[in-house]
Amino acid sequence: MEELSLGVPKPILDALPEPDGTTAQDMQKAVQGLENRLNRAIDGAETESEAAQYVVDAIERLEDHYQRYDEFIPELRAWGQSPIYAIAWRNLQADLILQISEYEWLTPHIDRERNFRLVDDGIRFNKR
Repeated sequence: MEELSLGVPKPILDALPEPDGTTAQDMQKAVQGLENRLNRAIDGAETESEAAQYVVDAIERLEDHYQRYDEFIPELRAWGQSPIYAIAWRNLQADLILQISEYEWLTPHIDRERNFRLVDDGIRFNKR
């Protein structure tokens, strides 16, 4: 199984008021930590399906973070504050999800795991 390599896209860093400031460093540390955790989980997994379970957990966390940052943006604007940092963190979450989904060996396993979780959670489309 191929290890994941994730990064903070340059356009996100360039959009920050201080592209080399502490926010950029925090983003890079967060991405490096995520990459390390995912690669350790992948290395420890016996099958690609097991590795996909860890990856789907991470994707779901990223989606939750995306949603949270997205909700901050109008609130910050309503209070007359700049939402640039919330926008940057939101965009980073979305980009990380895209970066992870670009690994071809993971894609079918991620889809299968997400479908399994939908059914396992008891969601039924025919409302029986």
